[in-house]
Amino acid sequence: MPAALPLAVSDADREVLRSWVRSPSSPSGLVTRARVVLLASEGTSNTEIARRLELSRQTVVTWRGRYRSAGLAGLQDRPRAGRPGTVDEAEVVVRTLEGPPERLGVTHWSSRLLAAELHLSNVAVAKVWRKWKIQPWRSETFTFSTDPELKAEVRDVVGLYLAPPKKAVVVCVDEQPQIQARDRTAPMLPVRQDLAKRRTHDHVRHGTTTLFAALDVATGKITADACHDRHRHDEFLRFLKQVARAHPGVKLHVVVDDYATHKHPRVKAWLAKHPRITLHFTPTSCSWLNLVEIFFGIITRQAIRRGTFPSVADLTDAIRRYIDAHNDRCPPFTWTKTADEVLEHATPKRPRTSFTRH
Repeated sequence: MPAALPLAVSDADREVLRSWVRSPSSPSGLVTRARVVLLASEGTSNTEIARRLELSRQTVVTWRGRYRSAGLAGLQDRPRAGRPGTVDEAEVVVRTLEGPPERLGVTHWSSRLLAAELHLSNVAVAKVWRKWKIQPWRSETFTFSTDPELKAEVRDVVGLYLAPPKKAVVVCVDEQPQIQARDRTAPMLPVRQDLAKRRTHDHVRHGTTTLFAALDVATGKITADACHDRHRHDEFLRFLKQVARAHPGVKLHVVVDDYATHKHPRVKAWLAKHPRITLHFTPTSCSWLNLVEIFFGIITRQAIRRGTFPSVADLTDAIRRYIDAHNDRCPPFTWTKTADEVLEHATPKRPRTSFTRH
C-alpha cells in the first residue's frame, strides 16, 4: 500500500495543536488526535503513527480524514446519540457552598464525596465546579485591622512613601526573629540536568538569631544591620541608635510596626532627647505596610531557606554577606498605591456570601 502524503497543516493550526498537546487540562482524546495530525503533517506514515501512539491504523486514517475535511473542528467530539444526561448545576453549586454535613466528618467537599451524595459522577461535579469557578479544596487566610487609628496611620505611612519630606530620610525598620541556623543531616546534592537541588527532609538546629534591618526607601539599601540573640527593647534601642549614626545631621523618619518594644518608655525617652528622629507606626495587623518586610522575604528565599549553617555564627556571616551584595545591586522599592486604595482592601466589606453552620 502506498504511503500517505504529508498532511497539509497551516502554521496557525499547528500552534493550536501544539497548545492542546502541552496543556494539562486538554482531554486525553483530543491530545491523541492532535498528535496524529502533527505527525501526519511531518510525513510520518499511518502505520508508524499507529505504532507510536498505540492506535489502530484505521483510527489514524479516520482522524486524518476528519482534519482534512473539517479542520480543527473535526477533531472535537461529536454529540453522542441518545438523550443527554441531566445535571442540576444549581444543586451542585448550592450544596458545595453550604459545605458537607457534620455526619461526614470532613471540612470540605471532594468531587467524589459530593458526587456520591448527589448520585452523580465525580466528572460531572468537577465540570460544574470548573464552569462556576468553585474550588472547595483551596483555603486562604485574611485579617482586618481593628486599630482605631487605622486611617490616620495608613495615610501617614503611605504619605511618607509617595511624598517623602524634603531634606529628610525615610527608613523602614523591623526585626525578623527566630531565624534558625539549620544544618542538614547529610550533604546537599547539587543541581543536575533534569534534577533539582536536593536536601534531606530533616535537619539539626544549632540555635537562632534575630535580624534587625533598616531599609532606606529612597535607595533600597539596607543602611544598617545587626543580629542579636533576643529582640527586646534593649536590642531595638541599640539598633535605632545605629540607624541614627548611619544618617547623621538629617531629619530621620522611621517606619515601624506597633510591636510593644517599639513603644517602650526607654525608647520614648531617647526619642525625646533626639527630636530629629520621628517614629511612624503601621496599624495593628498591617505590618505589610512596612517596606522592609519585602526585604525579609527576599533574603529568606535567596539566602536562608535553602542554606546550611553549622552554627549561628555561620548564619550571621551569611546574612552579612548577602546584605553587602544586596546593597551593590539593589533597586529601590517603589510604592504605587494611594492611601485610599490601601484602605479599600484593609477594611472589612459586606460578605459576598452567607454562611450556614451545620
